[in-house]
Amino acid sequence: MYVAVSGNIGSGKTTLTTKLAKHYGWQAEFEAVDNNPYLEDFYADMKRWAFHLQIFFLNSRFKQVTDIAKREFTTIQDRTIYEDAYIFAANLYKSQLLNDRDYHNYLNLFHSMMAYAKPPDLLIYLRADIPKLVSQIQKRGRSYEDAIRLDYLKNLNKHYEEWIANYSLGRLLVIDVNNLDFVDNVEDFAGIVEKIEVELHGLFSGDMLPQQLFPSGKK
Repeated sequence: MYVAVSGNIGSGKTTLTTKLAKHYGWQAEFEAVDNNPYLEDFYADMKRWAFHLQIFFLNSRFKQVTDIAKREFTTIQDRTIYEDAYIFAANLYKSQLLNDRDYHNYLNLFHSMMAYAKPPDLLIYLRADIPKLVSQIQKRGRSYEDAIRLDYLKNLNKHYEEWIANYSLGRLLVIDVNNLDFVDNVEDFAGIVEKIEVELHGLFSGDMLPQQLFPSGKK
């Protein structure tokens, strides 16, 4: 089975992906951030590096989804390939940080890849308002993220809400994380797990779930 966690920068995707992978014994696939050669340059000069960054992410994510499709065990992914195209690239284009030629070249490559990409069985979307995102971004202290502008985050949130409103590729679970602390509050994390398990049971139409889904007798 293929589960993915989506959401804006600072919404808690990577943290939740890590915790869920540990809780269920799933394989985790993370976004290529620490080894991304363009990310720091992008935040310093978005217009110059936007195309390079998006191609790097697209290629990295496509490799992940093709690897996931070959596996016989459950994988949870930190951000999807769809977000690369429908959220980040689209936002850069509408913000005139990607020109027509580069954007349409990017989209052609993305649509070619889609013939080989399997969508998640369950997509978890973490909904967060700007104050929550800013607080989380500041808390993790990545120096290059100091250059992220509020209007950039706001535009991304708008694209996310439009995408989620029309999402139809599989099961969708929306979790409002504005008032949650699933890192330090056990009850908050347990509440998320409870919602996820309802969706997972639905994926199997009430049948008994595979042992790989709930290892060590977890339910």
